Amino acid sequence: MTRSIAHQTVDELGGPGSVLVRQRDDHLERDRLLHELDGTTGVMQERVLRKIDRLVFSHAFAEESVLWPVLRRALPDGEALTLRVEEEHQEVNELVTTLETTPHGDPRRSELLTRLVAVLREDVRDEEDVLFPRLQERVDAAELRRLGRQWELVRRVSPTRPHPTVSRRPPGNALSALPLSVLDRARDLVDAGVQHGPSAVAPAGKAVSHGLAVLAGLVEKLPPARKGDRPPTSR
Repeated sequence: MTRSIAHQTVDELGGPGSVLVRQRDDHLERDRLLHELDGTTGVMQERVLRKIDRLVFSHAFAEESVLWPVLRRALPDGEALTLRVEEEHQEVNELVTTLETTPHGDPRRSELLTRLVAVLREDVRDEEDVLFPRLQERVDAAELRRLGRQWELVRRVSPTRPHPTVSRRPPGNALSALPLSVLDRARDLVDAGVQHGPSAVAPAGKAVSHGLAVLAGLVEKLPPARKGDRPPTSR
């Protein structure tokens, strides 16, 4: 009987650096941020959401690039298992994209936030209770640590914003990763400057951020970025 990785020791999960330990650590930080998000409004809500975005999207992109192909090769039902999680990732992309254009006074915003939190928590349970215990049955501790290093490297250079039209699978996600990561992380820096810098530079900073967003939108709609997708895992 498989055991959720939520209830295993670090040694049982393959030791420090194992992809399962890294995943669980990220999930714990995600849960902390979701608790921080609860009850926030206005600017504070936007700040917490951006922290969640930076964590969630780079985390998911690295999963889709590094881990899910391994599961599809190793498990007879790997295709169905990973498709379910890819659908959750897709819904998160679409929810966050909609939230970015939904004003704070709009009653739909509360419903979108509630659904976003629910999907993120469902995603964690599917991974920790189902996918990762199955992966654990198929690979040894050394391989889990190797996957951990690979996953961490990809995560550090992955996009940090929602891109709902990009394929959730190779080769589309791999082909779009570099340009989208550069644009997203440049936007992160610009937005941080607007948030913490003098108010006089805010209009220029917002204009630059918008321009980077437009460029990212063009990149994600290029045909190569759609290769490998499985409806309904992209728009």
